[in-house]
Amino acid sequence: MQIATAIERIESKYKSLASVLDERARRQWAATEARAYGWGGVSAVSNATGMSPNTIRKGLAELATRDADPDGEVTSRLRKTGGGRKRLSETDPTLSEELDRLVAPLTRGDPGSPLRWTCKSTSHLAQELSRHGHPISARAVAQLLNADGYSLQGNRKTLEGTEHPDRNTQFEYINAKVKRFQRHGQPVISVDTKKKELVGPYKNNGREWQRKGEPERVDVHDFPDPELGKVIPYGVFDMSRNEGWVSVGIDHDTAAFAVQAIGRWWNKMGAKRYPNASELLITADGGGSNGSRCRLWKVALQVLAVRLGLPVHVCHFPPGTSKWNKIEHRMFCHITQNWRGRPLVSHEVIVNLIANTTTQAGLKTPPASRSPMKNWPRSISNWISFTANGTMRSCRHRSKLHYVIFARRLRSIGVCQGRSSTACRAGLDESGIAVARASCAGKVRRREGLAGVAADAMNRKYPSSYLWGMSCSTAADALGISQK
Repeated sequence: MQIATAIERIESKYKSLASVLDERARRQWAATEARAYGWGGVSAVSNATGMSPNTIRKGLAELATRDADPDGEVTSRLRKTGGGRKRLSETDPTLSEELDRLVAPLTRGDPGSPLRWTCKSTSHLAQELSRHGHPISARAVAQLLNADGYSLQGNRKTLEGTEHPDRNTQFEYINAKVKRFQRHGQPVISVDTKKKELVGPYKNNGREWQRKGEPERVDVHDFPDPELGKVIPYGVFDMSRNEGWVSVGIDHDTAAFAVQAIGRWWNKMGAKRYPNASELLITADGGGSNGSRCRLWKVALQVLAVRLGLPVHVCHFPPGTSKWNKIEHRMFCHITQNWRGRPLVSHEVIVNLIANTTTQAGLKTPPASRSPMKNWPRSISNWISFTANGTMRSCRHRSKLHYVIFARRLRSIGVCQGRSSTACRAGLDESGIAVARASCAGKVRRREGLAGVAADAMNRKYPSSYLWGMSCSTAADALGISQK
């Protein structure tokens, strides 16, 4: 009876201390209880705690050693040096070399490696090593890879290809020109087209707070809706005032649409912010609808310059440096963050999300505009007449990337005869009169009234592709005539 009571008491003590004792303290405590129990103490403590008798005897030996040398050093190790199972790299010296050959076959080993064209996951590596006589688990493979300096890494975009011969000089020139315009209080804008977005219940990258288990449902496939289509946000960012404007197109990303967006920015914001402006500076990348090689872009800018009465300076960034455009990391990135995880189900949703994009640095994007026009022109057909008219002058510094477009109207004459008298009253030049005659003969598209004749004349003087998408009043205004 006393033996049973003693064993229960030992068991109760062990349950109270087991969670706070390490391996060495546990066996030494058990040895202390066995010594206090007396004869048969090892068996009694073993029955009460479930510990091995050999472990308790090892604890007794450690207590005896400490009693013999009370001042001896007590190490922090729980086991003797060399205890436990040997490492795989020690029992299998060629394992690390074989693993390295499988992971990096291009630089270290056989290009015909069995895993050359497969996913090199730890499970695949473990299977291949086991097949070659190196039994190992996937977790052990991960530990060996970490020990050898490997880690899971994605691709890094660092290779920019062929660098522009004087890229740094280009940036210095653009920076100096922007600062000069800002110092004189002239408008400086950065323009670009944001990524096209599908309209409808489609997945949008990012996450938004929702009730658990209640994510917003979207379509499985991202096939464009023939009715809703897509949107093309074209942005204009005022670098001096940290304000932006976005025109949301629904057709194509063309130079005509880009210039129309700039014109809307000026009508809604630019003219109010810069009432004394005498020139306008535009910074843009070198491709897309506002590319340095796009003729329609330059022709459309000339029409805009005539309407605004301002010379337009254009600075294109060198090839491969579009991410340095201010609008990319000052406005577009914040728009993307603002609509993360939200399906762009309608044009109204897109416009409202853009209009409510703000930052702590003070970015403002007033209500965006949706361009209802479709079939924007994509090319021009009369480039020679535009360049010969002297409306564009290239800068000395990289003339293909930097140029100035002046606000020059067409010359007019005051005497004409025959069927072109209407065009004469409109103030058209020789080419305009020729177009007016052809119009009377039915050889070009007919339009009603004086503005129609003016639009036909502009069609010949300027690239036709751009002006067919404009109203007659716009063409007449560009010529400086009145509609009566």
